Amino acid sequence: MSLIGACDRTGPPTVAGGDAAQGKTLLTQYQCGACHRIGGLPGARGNTGPSLESLGRSSYLAGRIPNDPEALVRWIMDPPAMKPGTLMPAMGVSAGEARHMAAYLYTRQ
Repeated sequence: MSLIGACDRTGPPTVAGGDAAQGKTLLTQYQCGACHRIGGLPGARGNTGPSLESLGRSSYLAGRIPNDPEALVRWIMDPPAMKPGTLMPAMGVSAGEARHMAAYLYTRQ
């Protein structure tokens, strides 16, 4: 996705093979809300990591990675590989699980 494309986005990106309902369940299962604020997830009020309340509108992930579906899936699977030194650990999330989680996160506008 180009920078201009990110600015012109009119709706949330589509994650191929992603199911937002399954993603919501997985975000709870992996306890992402312990570190992040995530709308729609009971108890997801963490403040160690950034809020994911409006991730669908964000231009960047981790402050410098263009926010597109493939990058978000890769980030969820292995954050340190994309941004060495990040405090977010790799949690053993599979590619399929990451697609579902990304689909849910993109509903957060």
